[in-house]
Amino acid sequence: MKAIIEYNSRKIEVNISDPIDISIPIDTSKQNVNAWYVDDPKIFPEELDNEIIKVSEGAVVNFNNIHFNPHSHVTHTECVGHITEEVHSVNKNLKYFIFLAEVVTIAPLFHNGDFIIGVKQLKTALRNKKRDAIVIRTLPNLEEKKSMQYSNTNPTYLSEKAAIYLKEKGIKHLLIDLPSVDKEKDDGQLLSHNAFWNTSGKLRMDATITEFIYVPNSVEDGEYLLNLMIAPFENDATPSKPILYKIIK
Repeated sequence: MKAIIEYNSRKIEVNISDPIDISIPIDTSKQNVNAWYVDDPKIFPEELDNEIIKVSEGAVVNFNNIHFNPHSHVTHTECVGHITEEVHSVNKNLKYFIFLAEVVTIAPLFHNGDFIIGVKQLKTALRNKKRDAIVIRTLPNLEEKKSMQYSNTNPTYLSEKAAIYLKEKGIKHLLIDLPSVDKEKDDGQLLSHNAFWNTSGKLRMDATITEFIYVPNSVEDGEYLLNLMIAPFENDATPSKPILYKIIK
């Protein structure tokens, strides 16, 4: 099914019957993706008056509790409230959900003992393209990303200069297949978070960072329509389900 969407005075045609889901779900039936030194997520039935509320246990409904941390266990979208003393909710600050996005594939650079995504790589990938969002797929792009245990592994991260470039380029929504845009242990500097959200100046309240995505290898680099769907939690971060649509014309 095709749809024509008018976006910034441009008519964009997409096939809405062919969505590309780039989220990683919470799935407690197998090893779940995990970071930041916390226990695995849990999904379990409520127990009331010594009765387990589960159909297989004789109840009339399934009635599960879910215990998780969005930063640790699932694809999530966060706003500047993630790093500010004042509490800001991504649910209140993300007011639009359809964006023009560029999918780029980056082979991280080895720099000072770390693997990083550098500014020159992003400049080469984006050139003079004007996009609202960037979707970064890092290499190697293995299925294991969906179940990776990232704690104490010093994963790839975004350099501060790269984050500044994306801000100055006008990128409002940064999506990446890593647990963070910053180094795992950086003494609390959070250089890329701070740079992208411009915490030294006027805060970019409507800018978001989405972490723990997974872009299948079958998805080509290029221009897509992004539907950034979030769960309505009044919190600095919330589980999200970003969907890409290939642009026909």
